[in-house]
Amino acid sequence: MAIDPVCDMNVDEKAAKWTSEHEGKKYYFCAPGCKKQFDKEPGKYLKK
Repeated sequence: MAIDPVCDMNVDEKAAKWTSEHEGKKYYFCAPGCKKQFDKEPGKYLKK
């Protein structure tokens, strides 16, 4: 399981519909809203 960097929910990598890549690393999201927020400002969510 991966952790959605926006909302901290568990996301199954094999079933994830929404993903993004940032600096060579793939991130998984529970919903399109979380992906959109991350894509807009990834640094904000990676500093947690």
